[in-house]
Amino acid sequence: MSQKKEIKFTIELDDRNMPQKIQWETSDDGEGPQECASLMIYMWDPRAQNSMSIDLWTRHMLVDHMNIHFFHKLMKMADTYGRATGNQEGAAKIREFAKDFGIQAKGFRDQQAKGGQ
Repeated sequence: MSQKKEIKFTIELDDRNMPQKIQWETSDDGEGPQECASLMIYMWDPRAQNSMSIDLWTRHMLVDHMNIHFFHKLMKMADTYGRATGNQEGAAKIREFAKDFGIQAKGFRDQQAKGGQ
């Protein structure tokens, strides 16, 4: 017997149509809506053979948090890519890029803390 699950996103917009609040919930967790500051959804359209995406973040999302979020997402992408394709060498390259990105992002954060010098 097949099952259906639902993931629901609710986006509250300000007067300029910018995300002010993002909430998500699943049909089986029973916890109700949970708030998040950023949402990235990537989908593959097999007919068009094209990727589609939805990228949203609230004005409350700090740059430092976005840097960390992207680092984690890149590392997760490496894991998913490795499992889905069996290409562990490609997954390792994505991880290597993620680590370089993390170093660069920390340098960016350190530079901003020093007043942009």
